[in-house]
Amino acid sequence: MMHTLPRVTAVKPTGDYRLQLTYTDGVRGEVDLREWIVNQGGVFTALEDPNYFRQVRLSKTGGTIEWPNGVDFCPDVLYHSITGKPYPSTPNETTTSKA
Repeated sequence: MMHTLPRVTAVKPTGDYRLQLTYTDGVRGEVDLREWIVNQGGVFTALEDPNYFRQVRLSKTGGTIEWPNGVDFCPDVLYHSITGKPYPSTPNETTTSKA
């Protein structure tokens, strides 16, 4: 059985570097991106401007968020930030057990 990972269906700026995200599984929560943006330089510099930060939108390819300059964030990392749930395993990961 294939499980679909939760993806972002709605985004709303709520304050300084904070976003409310809604996911396909109904989870809704707020994430603070300050540490991921402020003083990081490069493509993140534009996001330090509150007016630009509020231009966040659902990505054109779906499932996450993005800004007009192409910056986006992994929906799994955002989901973990909101829920504290572990990151999903990938099919290529292997585990070993001691018998």
